[in-house]
Amino acid sequence: MAHLLLIEDDAAIRTSLLRALRDRGHAVAASHTAMDGLQTALAERPELVVLDLGLPDLDGRELLRMLRAVSAVPVIVATARDDETEIIQVLDAGADDYVVKPFTAAQLDARIRAVLRRGAADRPEQAALTVGGLRIDAGARTASLDGAPLDLTPREFDLLHHLASRAGQVVTKRELLAEVWQVPYGGADKTVDVHLSWLRRKLGETAQEPRYLHTLRGVGVRLSEPG
Repeated sequence: MAHLLLIEDDAAIRTSLLRALRDRGHAVAASHTAMDGLQTALAERPELVVLDLGLPDLDGRELLRMLRAVSAVPVIVATARDDETEIIQVLDAGADDYVVKPFTAAQLDARIRAVLRRGAADRPEQAALTVGGLRIDAGARTASLDGAPLDLTPREFDLLHHLASRAGQVVTKRELLAEVWQVPYGGADKTVDVHLSWLRRKLGETAQEPRYLHTLRGVGVRLSEPG
């Protein structure tokens, strides 16, 4: 199963692909405009984006360039334009693959799996991180506490993994916003606070009685083994 983002303005195509891809086991979010798609990509950190070029507010090629400026997420371009020059341009702009409309959900699913396989082959093997009873496996995107799996959202997993990679060190909220939320020019500290609160709950602790997550008021947060 992959976490996908579908950016497609045609409601009928969007609904059909959403249903078909979910039936194939994928978790799929959808946007119907370029700017909403960009915001969703930054917020949800999908594993792959399916991008229609004919969007109402911005050309899909421009959105592709904006995505590439902030993310290395694989992108499959869906286009009704089968001109060779056009296809070469989108590949040169950073697309990983393309499909020409009309296409079936099975064809798109095959392209998705192929792109994700290539990406997995290109990534070096990452050792799982262990901090006390916490184990975080970035490759499998799984985490467990004292042997029991943790049910984390993609954002919670990214937050926990980043803190575990800096175990014992104080990490500022500004760094978390830049590295986990991909907001390099600042953002709302409240966003970090809320996600830390949700993460604490799943780790079975509170801010008043921390085990792993220790907040230093006005400085940041540190993940460390229970004392």
